[in-house]
Amino acid sequence: MASRQAITDLIISQGILPLYFNPDETVSIEVLRAINRAGIKAVEYTNRGEAALSNFKKLVAARNSEMPGLMLGVGTIKNIKQAEDYVKAGADFLVSPGYVAEVADYAGSRDLFYAPGCMTPSEIIAAENNGISFIKLFPGNLLGPEFISSIREIFPALFFMPTGGVDTTRENLEAWFKAGVAAVGMGSKLISKKLMEQKDYKTIEDHTQKVLELIRSIRQ
Repeated sequence: MASRQAITDLIISQGILPLYFNPDETVSIEVLRAINRAGIKAVEYTNRGEAALSNFKKLVAARNSEMPGLMLGVGTIKNIKQAEDYVKAGADFLVSPGYVAEVADYAGSRDLFYAPGCMTPSEIIAAENNGISFIKLFPGNLLGPEFISSIREIFPALFFMPTGGVDTTRENLEAWFKAGVAAVGMGSKLISKKLMEQKDYKTIEDHTQKVLELIRSIRQ
């Protein structure tokens, strides 16, 4: 399993953490293949449906046989049982919509990357005091780049990743990176339900590649 530092470095260098869920295991695997072809090396599969865990196990198997070097994390982790189940299934890292202290403890004791969702300075302080260095700002669309600009100096040692409502436009991405984020979490704006329904994996691949290139050019 990759160390917390290795995952941190990977997500920051990639500049984006794609996240998605689909109840169909075949669609889930095809989306993973598409974004991996586009250059993605770290992805979050969200724990959002009854099929999530069994799908995740299939994703791990597909990754192990054909996508070496791809780090597979799981999102929407809300308690310790979910964290344990997914780590047992092969998760490389954990992401939550909120800060869960017991999950932070569990991850910390295993040198496992854990990004909790935070919305207030109090939550960010609680996470930082428990050894967390990478914060998911959620929901990003409610907080906005101004929030990051306002708190950045208070938390110089932390990395921030807004998730929720981050757009694929240059204007939106530029605003976030200018404000000081380390990466952006991107779900339906990148991997839309419509494209998954249409099984349009080529468009998902092309779209992901364009966003990766856009982020690269913004950061230069």
